[in-house]
Amino acid sequence: MEELAKEAGITVRTLRFYRERGLIPPPRREGRIAWYDDHHLARLRTIAALLERGHTLNGIADLATAFESGRDVGEVLGLGEPTEETPVRLTPEALADYFEGEVTPENLAAALDLGYLATDGEEIVHISRRLLDVSAALVRAGVPLAAVLDAGRRVRTHADALAELFVDILRAHTAETEMDRLRPLAKSVVEAELSMALDRRMRDASAATRTEPSRPG
Repeated sequence: MEELAKEAGITVRTLRFYRERGLIPPPRREGRIAWYDDHHLARLRTIAALLERGHTLNGIADLATAFESGRDVGEVLGLGEPTEETPVRLTPEALADYFEGEVTPENLAAALDLGYLATDGEEIVHISRRLLDVSAALVRAGVPLAAVLDAGRRVRTHADALAELFVDILRAHTAETEMDRLRPLAKSVVEAELSMALDRRMRDASAATRTEPSRPG
């Protein structure tokens, strides 16, 4: 314990306090000897980084619980890595920097449940670089992360239905070996239809704003 505290730059009393709060996992024991390893040191450095970013110990404890109860990367990628998406490895403090002030236990639990995030030891894996960057951009624009995740859940429902539609069509009318080659065509149809739907919705929203009666001051 003394060696770990020294490496982490904290006091033994602080280390004991972190253990009591469940912020770090218990050591491996051999008789009366307690062994700490690099995972404990990495966790302590993560705690220090999150504290520097303004997180409270209560909040960090909740985040640790959310991570430890979430799915690991093997479970999320159990059916194979996404064919067109690039997973991203992050430290907890790097994730906190992406979504400043929005990394709450509730949002973490939602992201873990969606399969956007998984844990791999002391690291976090986001399933898609594109989704990570887009989500962060929306949060920076003022959209709450909870709303982004809720939208992601609803989009997935429609995306699964569209994927099922195209797979059924391709299975019915093409050879199994042609499905990968024709996959980009299905994506193009969805992208074009979504683009036109956005045009319609945004025009309608603009027209509604223009015709909205002004309120007396």
